[in-house]
Amino acid sequence: MATEKKEKKIDFATLSDEELMKYEIAHEIGLFPKVMEQGWRSLSSKESGKIGGILASRKRK
Repeated sequence: MATEKKEKKIDFATLSDEELMKYEIAHEIGLFPKVMEQGWRSLSSKESGKIGGILASRKRK
């Protein structure tokens, strides 16, 4: 019996500003499809760090 991962529907209207910004940044750098298909855990540390760095710099502004 194979276990299937259920797709989680994301309601962007209920996300916090910071979470929404993470998705926006992922979209801008071309990682949005990967995040939507495989989740945040599928990102490499380099990809996560890039998103985190951009997020931190935007929060400072």
